[in-house]
Amino acid sequence: MPHQKPRLGLFDLTVIVISLVIGMGIFKAPSLVAAESPAPSWFFAAWIAGGIVALCGALTYAEIGSRYPVMGGYYRIFAYCYHPMVGFIINVVILVSNAISTAGVALIGAEYLVHAFFPVHLQTAFVQQVVAICSIIIFFVVNMTGLRMSAATQNILMGIKILMMLTLLSSLFIPVPQRPAPVSTSASFSVLQQLRMFGAALIAVTFTYEGYQQTINFGAEVNRPGRTMPRGIVLAMAIILPLYLLMNWAYVRVIGFDQLPHTQAIAARLAGTLFGHAADQLFSLLLFISVLGYVNVSLLSNPRVVFAMSEDGILPAIFKRRQAEKQILFPALLLFTMICVGALFASNQFSVLLNYTIFLDCMGMASSAATIFILRKRIQVNPKEQYVMKGYPWIPALFILAYVAIAISIAMEDIYTVWFSVLLSLVCGGIYLILKMLTRRKQISNQA
Repeated sequence: MPHQKPRLGLFDLTVIVISLVIGMGIFKAPSLVAAESPAPSWFFAAWIAGGIVALCGALTYAEIGSRYPVMGGYYRIFAYCYHPMVGFIINVVILVSNAISTAGVALIGAEYLVHAFFPVHLQTAFVQQVVAICSIIIFFVVNMTGLRMSAATQNILMGIKILMMLTLLSSLFIPVPQRPAPVSTSASFSVLQQLRMFGAALIAVTFTYEGYQQTINFGAEVNRPGRTMPRGIVLAMAIILPLYLLMNWAYVRVIGFDQLPHTQAIAARLAGTLFGHAADQLFSLLLFISVLGYVNVSLLSNPRVVFAMSEDGILPAIFKRRQAEKQILFPALLLFTMICVGALFASNQFSVLLNYTIFLDCMGMASSAATIFILRKRIQVNPKEQYVMKGYPWIPALFILAYVAIAISIAMEDIYTVWFSVLLSLVCGGIYLILKMLTRRKQISNQA
């Protein structure tokens, strides 16, 4: 009897989706969302809207992965649905977005560490920038030695993160000083201004919910996918959305809605308010350690996308070189690390890095989600054996429109992100054409 690959059940899928989504954003993004919200009702509405968009995206990517199982990034699915050059451009865009995101998360960790353990005169954006760069370089060196953070260690870090969230949620049951109700300023803004502010709030919310797109990688690995996929994804989001809402309620209740936009290291501040200065320092240290775990995984996984693209012949052969004994992908690892560090040299403001990574994500997410319309026409599946989304075409359409709206919101706020993204796409297109031309010349010379 042939060996069958283990299939994911409902519990496995739910845990995977939760672990993919819950990251470091919830410990930073609420302050940015509050800054763009004229009232608490708008603040919480943004988190609910972001959860609905994330649910639509997770269901969409699950069907894409089920219809066209993909390995080594999104390149093959873009090449199949659009054109190999589009696949190359979007894959590089997503890779750069991941690098900027890694830089942003490193900056979050640096903010917490500097806030808790550095003297007041050193608690500056420049010092946070230096700490973030050092953390990335340290894990570049760690990966160069061939050391690997085990799955058990990653699970422990995830457990610490969940435990910290539950501890912070205990503030909902602890008496805190009554704060005056914040005055809503929404009436003083025009409808267009309110929509712009809501779109700006969704930028940070989107960053916090991302991770669900990885469901594309196991759409074909689920037991009874037609039943398990939607149930697992909906169950995971039904856990994540209330958890995020409760976390934000805790921030607002203890720190205050009016103070939230001006507060750094919000989770440590909340812990310190409840349990004292020692708790503030402990939470800051644990969050920094969690950030290091994320940086390590990012430096471990993203170079493999570069390696896969090189193996497919769409990047120079140098990027598929690996050190034989320790299996280190040095050229690919060096390239990704340089992009991360370059992003931090370009800006020491998390909000700026956030605009760039989310705008690039909007390009990648909207175009990748749109492949569902092409795959539905080209590939027929058995609904009993593979996952077929209910609510098509409205669910993917809503998801795509949401990301287009967020991209427009970023463009209105920071036009430089648009020019950077256009320039990056043009450069990638040029590189692709040059590489294809060189490959063709090499083939002709070999034949001669």
